[in-house]
Amino acid sequence: MAVDATLPYDDQNVFAKILRGEIPNRTVYEDDFALVFHDINPQAPTHVLVIPKGAYVCWDDFSAKASDAEIAGFVRAVGKVARDLGLVAPGYRLLANTGTNSHQEVPHLHVHLFAGQPLGPMLVR
Repeated sequence: MAVDATLPYDDQNVFAKILRGEIPNRTVYEDDFALVFHDINPQAPTHVLVIPKGAYVCWDDFSAKASDAEIAGFVRAVGKVARDLGLVAPGYRLLANTGTNSHQEVPHLHVHLFAGQPLGPMLVR
């Protein structure tokens, strides 16, 4: 089910439940601004999700409403995890879906970090 990015934040989404500790996860990194954990259905040898701790539906919502500290902290968390996992030199892909046409499935901003193999083109041609 794709998400309408214009809908209000739903605090019952799976990532909100993970942030509250109601659903377990395999944490890779956590700080005041972000939680990073392994995807339960990995699409590459390394596939982690980076989520902000604030209640943001998607990138548009986050970029419009998050504080400068939240934005900087979130972006820095993505970079730190990539460095800590040794992904910078071989390369990695970041993917953030926003809204129905992108097939965003969870109404909480999340960035997928994929690595560990050649990933091929971004879109099927």
